[in-house]
Amino acid sequence: MRLVVLGLSLSSSWGNGHATTFRALLAAFAARGHDILFLERDTPWYASQRDLAAPDYCRLEFYADLAGLQRWCSEIAGADAVIVGSYVPDGAAVGRFVQEVAGGITAFYDIDTPVTLARLERDDCDYLSSELIPGYDVYLSFTGGPTLDLLEDHYGAPAARPLFCSVDPDSYPPLDVKKRWDLSYLGTYSPDRQPMLERLLIDPARVMPDRRFVVAGPQYPADIDWPANVERIAHLPPADHALFYSASRFTLNVTRADMIRAGWSPSVRLFEAAACGTPIISDIWDGLAELFVPDREIILAFDGGAVAVALAQEDDVAAAIGRAGRARALAGHSAAQRAAELEAYLSEAMMRRAEAPALAVTG
Repeated sequence: MRLVVLGLSLSSSWGNGHATTFRALLAAFAARGHDILFLERDTPWYASQRDLAAPDYCRLEFYADLAGLQRWCSEIAGADAVIVGSYVPDGAAVGRFVQEVAGGITAFYDIDTPVTLARLERDDCDYLSSELIPGYDVYLSFTGGPTLDLLEDHYGAPAARPLFCSVDPDSYPPLDVKKRWDLSYLGTYSPDRQPMLERLLIDPARVMPDRRFVVAGPQYPADIDWPANVERIAHLPPADHALFYSASRFTLNVTRADMIRAGWSPSVRLFEAAACGTPIISDIWDGLAELFVPDREIILAFDGGAVAVALAQEDDVAAAIGRAGRARALAGHSAAQRAAELEAYLSEAMMRRAEAPALAVTG
């Protein structure tokens, strides 16, 4: 299969989770024998923070603006499938261009589905419009559950399919290192995540000065009052993620507000931490218990008190939860499994496209 992907970023993981998602998925997809071209908008922010210049599993090319996409017309037209990702700059215009030019099937990969739908309702989404959704042969969604029905029934998506994030087990192994922190958190600052981070990490840190905490990720405002026992790491490249998680007795999963409301929206950090065998403390949302069994593979926390109880557990109990979480992540959420799902969804869309003329003639 010849696949063209127009995504937010593959070259830079700075300040976004899209790059690590695409890297794991596309490397595994290429391993299945497919040819991939990734087109990335050349933006100053990511250009100055690139940590993957030349992937060995796909061609990575850059375009300066919408006019610059014309250079790739023949590749887009000749591809078996073209995927446009969420948060692509001028993504709505990019989507219209792709739908006009592509000769094969087209797909939208929404790594931010609840946020996207909330923005569509407010009519302030610049990377997708309601009018474009029916024109994509398949809507690949980071969110499962009832949201898939909404995409088909309300927005007219021909086929909405769940394509959760995943983890490359080779990149996220458990490491035998000394524990530096009792509780860690890895994530870019987000205003709607911050209240939960305050509740589940910052507030507990204030009342447990003997415990060690760390928050890694960029864009946190300078006026946040970090307790003295909370270490800050401004940016943690993917190559250091496994070491970070392995050095944590527990790690925290915090979900954006729109994704909590929608449910069934696991973050890439959830599977990466689990693959490292680090026991996870998570906020609570619909669908999470279908991914990890509470109290056995993950710990659910609604406030700082629940976090304190979790941190007080014996190391052998915590390790058992970490091992069980790792087993679940590897069994159901590896990049190889996601690549197989993507191949199946695209093949299904191709089959529908091929059958459509015959059905029209028959009708």
